[in-house]
Amino acid sequence: MNYIWHTFFFDPIYNALVFFIDVIPGGDVGLAIIATVLVVKTILLPVSIKAAKTQRIMKELEPKLKEIKEKHKDDKQVQAQAMMQTYKDAGMNPFASIFLIFLQLPIIIALYYSVSRGGGIPLPEINTDLLYFFVETPVRVTMDFLGMIDITGKSVLLALGAGVTQFIYINLSMPKLPPKEEGAEPSIKDDFMRNMQTQMRYVMPVLITFVAYSISAAIALYFLVSNLTMIAQEFYVKKHR
Repeated sequence: MNYIWHTFFFDPIYNALVFFIDVIPGGDVGLAIIATVLVVKTILLPVSIKAAKTQRIMKELEPKLKEIKEKHKDDKQVQAQAMMQTYKDAGMNPFASIFLIFLQLPIIIALYYSVSRGGGIPLPEINTDLLYFFVETPVRVTMDFLGMIDITGKSVLLALGAGVTQFIYINLSMPKLPPKEEGAEPSIKDDFMRNMQTQMRYVMPVLITFVAYSISAAIALYFLVSNLTMIAQEFYVKKHR
């Protein structure tokens, strides 16, 4: 497990961060984090676009899926098989979005530990034992992002930016539920879905803001840049779908 953590997550993130600290004038760690996040997002772009397209396709498949559920409501196994066949015929993987979320969690943790601990040596000190042979030790390491925000401290500005961009992204990517029909009997499932969407639209941005502020400005910056790239990606998917 330790081998997987260092080989695929911590060491690559740490080396990317140190590399950009070295090549960016002034050794600004905040700018290095932005560059590192952009590299990670570029690597994950195929998976990320697939996840975004999956959400769009699922929205288009909703009427057909609802029909399947009604047709096979007494046989859950046949219902599940029919739904999976529908997903397959549409050329999509319904678990793509979940996979992308879980894939990013260790990356976020690796970034936090790279800045705050660095394998036992926190920035601005560099743990040379972890560097790849082609990564140079930076001459200068600046912990103040753009000369204003201590990247290891807490930043209300970056945390709010993370929350606002999260709100924008969710509202762009999440399909809207149809309005309630007048006179229709209330459905527990519909009420659950509406409550879930409300929580995702409003509670999640607040949660991201709280987490981003509580941990460090480095994580807040990660969320901010990550959300901005996903917003740009949503516009791309909408334009090329």
